[in-house]
Amino acid sequence: MELPDNQLADTGELHLAWLDYYRQTVERKLAGLSSTELTTSRLPSGWSPLELVKHLVYMEHRWIRWGFLAEPFDEPWGDSGGAEDEPWRLAPGDSLDSLLTQMRAGGERTRQVVGGREDLAEHAAAGGRFSVAEERPTLNWVLFHVLQEYARHVGQLDIARELADGGTGE
Repeated sequence: MELPDNQLADTGELHLAWLDYYRQTVERKLAGLSSTELTTSRLPSGWSPLELVKHLVYMEHRWIRWGFLAEPFDEPWGDSGGAEDEPWRLAPGDSLDSLLTQMRAGGERTRQVVGGREDLAEHAAAGGRFSVAEERPTLNWVLFHVLQEYARHVGQLDIARELADGGTGE
């Protein structure tokens, strides 16, 4: 990924550019997989590529909207059947197109949130995911956490794709 020199010093833009890159990489990794390959696990942990995408959608929503903005969120753990540490699950109607649309929309919302702030040291609002002042991370911390989640899961998706059909590369 290449960034203009003037963006390298802007931490917010740097976070957003890398998040965009990882979202695009998720889409590239899933392109061409059959519905069976998208919903079948080849790993001992049992998750499928489509379940991983659903997790990314919910993860970004949990950290940006419910976490940082304290927006109400009916099912924060909807990617795992309503429990924080349960396996990821698909719901009827979940499809590659619907989940990628949700992932893109989450990315746009993240961009709006960051673009509306001048100080990444601003702390998350109370009342959503965080209620105690000491628990509320900064926007910079939240963005870095979301970025590392995408990076880690894209790496896992690399392995799942290679096991599915031998596809490798970024």
